[in-house]
Amino acid sequence: MDWKTLFLTADGRIGKRDFWIGFAIIFVVNLVLGMIPVLGMIVSIALIYPMVCLYSKRLHDFGKTGWLTLVPFGAGVVGMLLAVMMGGAAIMGAGLAGNDSAAAGAAMAGMGGAALVMMAVGLVCLVFLLWVGLTSGDPGENRYGPPPVSLTGGTASPPTVA
Repeated sequence: MDWKTLFLTADGRIGKRDFWIGFAIIFVVNLVLGMIPVLGMIVSIALIYPMVCLYSKRLHDFGKTGWLTLVPFGAGVVGMLLAVMMGGAAIMGAGLAGNDSAAAGAAMAGMGGAALVMMAVGLVCLVFLLWVGLTSGDPGENRYGPPPVSLTGGTASPPTVA
């Protein structure tokens, strides 16, 4: 497998080491370029596809469908909508109440609820990442193909002796 295949196709299988190398590359690029306001957002959106390809191939390695990649993305979308609704309602309520300190406290509580929702989403994404990245692959061929070949050559996991 080459670098282009690693990041641009969702077919096949990859081992744990290649997944973590690919994840680290995407993470660092996103982190560094994310500091540049407009470019960072464009790069973050553009890196969604390589991340989906990476996750899909890793899921294929232990016999799961690549569609499970939708779990963290779906949790992120639902969490974002809930957080916006909770935070927006809290801010609107405080604005309508005027200069009341109790309204300000209620608004802060609403923002805290929104923050808790986003923390829960972060936890779901972290658990999914660890599950995908640490689960051992199928030792033999599965419906997604033969055992992965590492980017550096050889098999990603040692073959089992019968």
